[in-house]
Amino acid sequence: MSTPQLVVHHDKELMARAAAARLITRIVDAQASRGTASVVLTGGRNGNGLLAALAAAPARDAVDWGRLDLWWGDERYLPEGDPERNVTQAREALLDAVPLDPERVHAMPASDGPHGTDVEAAAEAYAAELAKAAGPENHGPVPSFDVLMLGVGPDTHVASLFPELPAVRETERTVVGVHGAPKPPPTRVSLTLPAIRSAREVWLLAAGEDKAQAVAIALSGAGEVQAPAAGARGRSRTLWLLDSAAASRLPRSLYPPASP
Repeated sequence: MSTPQLVVHHDKELMARAAAARLITRIVDAQASRGTASVVLTGGRNGNGLLAALAAAPARDAVDWGRLDLWWGDERYLPEGDPERNVTQAREALLDAVPLDPERVHAMPASDGPHGTDVEAAAEAYAAELAKAAGPENHGPVPSFDVLMLGVGPDTHVASLFPELPAVRETERTVVGVHGAPKPPPTRVSLTLPAIRSAREVWLLAAGEDKAQAVAIALSGAGEVQAPAAGARGRSRTLWLLDSAAASRLPRSLYPPASP
């Protein structure tokens, strides 16, 4: 697993624009190399801010949107179209404005779908979809995502892996149902740390003073059960994309700047 690298921007708007430009570059590079690219999206204010910045970026047309697979790191287990669902917010921020292949937009199941209230069945279905997309070169039950993005919560949670809850302790399954999440809604679907660690690059996004303590804890050597963000690592690169407020409690000398 890769050693975390930090990129600190002056404010959250600059962070969003720079992260969007970085993502465009990674997608274009992957498509030039292999013909396709795969990205795991995150919700929340920073994830949606990045998508909105990408929608506004002139360079967005460099991406071949029809050859891009989109997945999600987690989802609120709510009815299709609910404004709190990550996929709903992503569509509003970006997805409805670009020519994606609908077959390559892999939204997590909704609570009014075929699995009804059975969130565990919904998680198993998404795990099966991931496994179907994984090729022999992936050496596991999920694709080797080019970029997997995660927002970092004030409590250090990533995706819907909250400190001390069973989901963060999962070592075998790639997707799990989450019950009793401390942040509403309580029922969710989430990738697990083993699935997250299959990505080539993992990007953790945090902006704002309310994230400063979580960032400091996660990068101080904390255990992943107590601080799930500490366990989110990419195979080739782990990037923490921060604004100055979120980085305000970090000793900058410990972390050299990341390369572009």
